[in-house]
Amino acid sequence: MTARRTLRSAAALAVVAASVLLLGATPTPTPPPVPDDPSDPVRASEYWLDGARIREAWQTTRGEGVTIAVIDTGIGKVPQTFGDAVVGGTDVSGAGRADGRTPLGAVDGDHGSWVASLAAGRGAPDGTGMIGVAPEANLLSISVGFGAAAAVPFTEQVAKGMRWAVDHGADIINLSFTTNTLDWDESWDDAFLYAFEHDVVVVVAAGNRGSGTNIIGAPATIPGVLTVGGVDQTGTASVEASTQGITIGISAPSEGLLGVSADGEVVRWRGTSGAAPIVAGIAALIRSAHPDIAAIDVINRIIKTAMPVADATRPQDPLYGYGLVDAEAAISASIPTVTENPMGDLAEWIRVYRRAETEPQPEPTVTPVAIPPLPAADAPTEPGSPLLPSPDSLRYGTLPLIALTVPGILIALGVTAAARRIRSARVPVRQIPDSEE
Repeated sequence: MTARRTLRSAAALAVVAASVLLLGATPTPTPPPVPDDPSDPVRASEYWLDGARIREAWQTTRGEGVTIAVIDTGIGKVPQTFGDAVVGGTDVSGAGRADGRTPLGAVDGDHGSWVASLAAGRGAPDGTGMIGVAPEANLLSISVGFGAAAAVPFTEQVAKGMRWAVDHGADIINLSFTTNTLDWDESWDDAFLYAFEHDVVVVVAAGNRGSGTNIIGAPATIPGVLTVGGVDQTGTASVEASTQGITIGISAPSEGLLGVSADGEVVRWRGTSGAAPIVAGIAALIRSAHPDIAAIDVINRIIKTAMPVADATRPQDPLYGYGLVDAEAAISASIPTVTENPMGDLAEWIRVYRRAETEPQPEPTVTPVAIPPLPAADAPTEPGSPLLPSPDSLRYGTLPLIALTVPGILIALGVTAAARRIRSARVPVRQIPDSEE
């Protein structure tokens, strides 16, 4: 059992120990209550808490013992929201501080804080203010810089951030960004494979049409990640705050979202950048409730228990994936374990497309047909003068020409002589008059 699984197991045992019954009966989890005031205007605005049945899932767990790594622009130092939530961090951009808590980017500086608050924000002690999906989960803040906000190439930042997150205990990694291209740098092959080999769930945003993404791009195209599409408050695929693609695995709210900025202000925003941490938080709830569960089974539970969408393509729709995420069902449903990641196998993809390795072909079993050798070619003739006739030119050229020409001449002469005789016979004898004698 890995160290992270041991921590989750200890947390789960602490939660359910008081309710274990005699005779081996199934214990009923009774997590300590966390203040939650649904009548608070801010808390009431978090419609996904009820729409995705997150409040129901809280009756079982709130994410204790699980760590979510947020690879983004940095998680701000907001005591009420992130005071005891952020347990570590780093900067891979070369522009931030060593703890990864300095917001990077004049435009996107609050993005990482918004994402983290949706995943595991703590909320106020009196049950008011914004609260995250997994309010007892831990966070790792890995700051990256988008565009001009970093001197280090972005692909290098992501690869380094993935490895750091895995090495520092991440159970789930959230990536709320896109590259607007289907392909990805080869350095990401090993980085993402490193996460999968260490049993980490990687949750990725699908991208938004409103920001110019018409179809999903990397890292949402990488086999094995759980790609999240976005829906509005009615559960309909968002036009601006989502996109489409065949790798979308699940859908979650992406419109009318709330987020806590780095300065503590609660703001409204939208996009699959917010849908992804909602799903990452639900993944944390699953791993907390099932401490020994494998990453591939977390993903499988999320997609197998999704709420179906009318008129969506079955089983996987390019807008909705497998459907709308259902936190309570993902935790409590009886789902068989799987042996393969339902969202694809990156190792196999690398083998086929990066290394062009194919399965060995079987040896042929049919006996080859023996073909007799061709007869020897005629010996070449001695070269002669081009001005003298050769046997072939005499045989196929001169003699046939003589044979046809001589009879033709004789016939022509005969015809000419006959014509002269005929004209001579037709001319009358001249009569000389008497006067000329």
